[in-house]
Amino acid sequence: MKAIVINDYGHKEQLQEQEVETPTPGKGEVLVQTKATSINPIDWKIREGYLRQMVEFDFPLILGWDVAGIVAETGEGVTSYQKGDRVFARPDLTGKGTYAEYTLVAERLLAPLPENVSFEEGAATPLAGLTAWQCLTDVTRVQEGEKVLIQAGAGGVGSYAIQFAKELGAYVATTGSTKNVDFLKSLGADEVIDYTKDDFAEVLNDYDVVFDMLGGDVLDKAFDVLKKGGRLVTIAGQPDEEKAKANDIEATSFWLEPDGKQLKEIADLMEAGKVKANIGHRYPLTTEGLQEAHGLSETHHAKGKIVIHT
Repeated sequence: MKAIVINDYGHKEQLQEQEVETPTPGKGEVLVQTKATSINPIDWKIREGYLRQMVEFDFPLILGWDVAGIVAETGEGVTSYQKGDRVFARPDLTGKGTYAEYTLVAERLLAPLPENVSFEEGAATPLAGLTAWQCLTDVTRVQEGEKVLIQAGAGGVGSYAIQFAKELGAYVATTGSTKNVDFLKSLGADEVIDYTKDDFAEVLNDYDVVFDMLGGDVLDKAFDVLKKGGRLVTIAGQPDEEKAKANDIEATSFWLEPDGKQLKEIADLMEAGKVKANIGHRYPLTTEGLQEAHGLSETHHAKGKIVIHT
């Protein structure tokens, strides 16, 4: 099968098309014919070698941890899916990812892809959607009527987080550039702070929850927005423990756990039209396509999700 692989850590030029063996599903596994996948920051962070002390892989390494497609084959013991089913997933973090014509996924991580959701929309959802879902429901436990600040709302995770927080009944503020203000309001944001004009920490106060995706100084200033006893979750660094303790803030650094059941809950919201995938960019599953897609993701200025189609 065709795959886009890297044979060493390095820049985007390491991404090259290569013929590799089509995998065979083992016990509890499903072979999915990839119709679409997507780009996430973890892809190029692993490619550059930034995370090699956390997760070490053998080469050739196939990146990519989002997939939407059709069940091609099922392994022993698989009962929930059969050949031809439309599915999507955030597979386990292995070295045989989704930049390929076929990929293996554990049955427990799959969810049915609704008929009214395209493969591209499905591929845009699992990693970003589950990250937003778990941060808001499992970690910060957002309640109806609470005030939630979501940083970088126009990005992949942020665009889902706004929609989920509104679905949970929260008042939602978010940050973005001037060109994205209308887009962020269309997602349901009650208040948009244009970071090119205003400092969110000087505009907002007494918030129950902050969801940080930027880290650094932005993460540090999040404490100024929260009320005493508030909750902070970040996917971009480590919160200041002393500052959290001094302000009675529950602060957490988050790492996603793939979960097919939660993805099914998101799928139900998408099927009902309550949540939508926001695809900002599309590229083909080719060497050039993946290199361009990685380059865009590395700028941190992609709007919505970057999707790869086969």
